Amino acid sequence: MQQTQSLEFGKFYHIYNRGINSENLFKENRNHQYFLMLYSKHIDPIAETYAWCLLKNHFHLLVRIKTTDEILKHQKEKNTVKIIAPHQSFGNLFNAYTKAINKSYSRHGALFERPFKRKLIDNASYLCSVIKYIHNNPVNHGFCEHPIEYPWSSYLTCLSEKPTKLKREEVILLFKNTDNLKSYHEEKGNLSFVENYLNL
Repeated sequence: MQQTQSLEFGKFYHIYNRGINSENLFKENRNHQYFLMLYSKHIDPIAETYAWCLLKNHFHLLVRIKTTDEILKHQKEKNTVKIIAPHQSFGNLFNAYTKAINKSYSRHGALFERPFKRKLIDNASYLCSVIKYIHNNPVNHGFCEHPIEYPWSSYLTCLSEKPTKLKREEVILLFKNTDNLKSYHEEKGNLSFVENYLNL
């Protein structure tokens, strides 16, 4: 039996997963858009998002699970008061998306590998490395030559001034400023240690 790490309130996690048997999770643009809509519904109330990237058959998220006080404050504003385990919110997201894909493409059964993967991030240096790793994932998989060219990640949002739920200011502060964020992402440093840690 595979042991799964619990998601603790107030802590940072790199959450990632792939399609079962490497099946594509996102077959067309509307799938990405629908996943992000469901993400906003299920995850925004319980977590802050620092980075994300959706590839064809897998995804990466970097989140800080909110504290129980933060979650309750948000829920009181919505006139609902109920704390559920953070992993259940992610499960609800994946189940809702699976049902929509199954209906749209006449398939059945599981879509994601289970359980979804999660790694605790416990220091700022590793946090910056994971942000870079997530944003460069499309480059590493040959979808583009620079993360700015890929539309389904948070890199473009980090460089934008448009309103966003992404913790953009906090991400930029991790790198001191936007110029440093850009240069850090362009450094050719080896990120294989991240992959080794993730067991990818």
